[in-house]
Amino acid sequence: MSGNTNTDIWLAGAVAAFTVDLLVYPLDTLKTRLQSPDYKRLYTNAAANTVNRGTLFRGLYQGVGSVIIATLPSSGAFFTTYEASKSLLSSHNPTLDHTPLLPQPIIHAAASSIAELVSCAILTPAEVIKQNAQMVNYHQSSTSSTAVPRQSATMQTLLRFKSSPLSLWRGYTALASRNLPFTALQFPLFEHLKRLLTARRQRMRQQQQRAVGGGEVSGQVPLSLVEHGAITAASAGLAGSVAAWITTPVDVVKTRVMLAAGEEGARRAEQVAREREQGRRANGNGNGERALGERAKDSLKAGKDGLKDALGGTGGQMWKKKTSWEITREVVNENGIKGLFRGGALRSVWTMLGSGLYLGVYESGRIWLARRRGENLNEDQIL
Repeated sequence: MSGNTNTDIWLAGAVAAFTVDLLVYPLDTLKTRLQSPDYKRLYTNAAANTVNRGTLFRGLYQGVGSVIIATLPSSGAFFTTYEASKSLLSSHNPTLDHTPLLPQPIIHAAASSIAELVSCAILTPAEVIKQNAQMVNYHQSSTSSTAVPRQSATMQTLLRFKSSPLSLWRGYTALASRNLPFTALQFPLFEHLKRLLTARRQRMRQQQQRAVGGGEVSGQVPLSLVEHGAITAASAGLAGSVAAWITTPVDVVKTRVMLAAGEEGARRAEQVAREREQGRRANGNGNGERALGERAKDSLKAGKDGLKDALGGTGGQMWKKKTSWEITREVVNENGIKGLFRGGALRSVWTMLGSGLYLGVYESGRIWLARRRGENLNEDQIL
């Protein structure tokens, strides 16, 4: 990792994340709506058996602010942890007869998994806010007189979790369960494809130099910044699309878990509002101190329930609804096995674009920042 500081890695990861979020976010919104349990009710015309395109394609950037804010630190944390873990595991990899005990794909998978656990802890609240904000127009009360919310989608979503902010971490286990196999599949395949394409491009450059100079070219031929970026983007896009399709069933379950968190948050907010009204009435009857104590206990319990759920527990009554396995069975019962792959093609396409741009910009950013200081990364450091 010499040639790049942690600041380089954070900056490169942040710029890459910001670029991708803005470009592919509408596709992510469509994917969330396709996977929602309310898809047929909200986005299709049952009588004509057609898609309500006006509703489906409205507000495609709802919730983007929360993702950008959280993605910048989470992506920086991911790449810093990934590079450090990969370097540590490689340097401590024992050898047998001059052959590393752990092959490189295993090291890449392990490093990406460690990095993903760190990243998910930062990203989970933003994912919960984002996915509920993507649906927020259709969670309005029936008394609303307009289809356009008065507040932003993100603010409406945040109000649901006002009484239990720790519940924003509901879905950490679901997010990690999706992202761990995704990164474990993507990064070894990405690193392998990148090595193949880099070697192929270098051979082509050597042949071109021999044709021009008429002599033998020894050693590796350095590639340009554009060539590195293009190779990284192509490798990441192909690897990401394959990994995205394979992990779509887990993504469907994750989406429903996080949307359920928003529904529960809304019900909790309504419950707190009722309790406050009861407290005001009790205060008028001389029971204000007791009512305040009861509300404090309820708030503490809600916080504990949210934390239990974030850590994978099921003790909180607030979240005693459906486990991931129950949600999986529900999806299969509703739409068969194909229901677990709803939105899979769209997810593969936007992951191909997103991963290609994300890692392409990240890798190019690392090289550019190193060269800006007058340093160069050799091919082994880049790969």
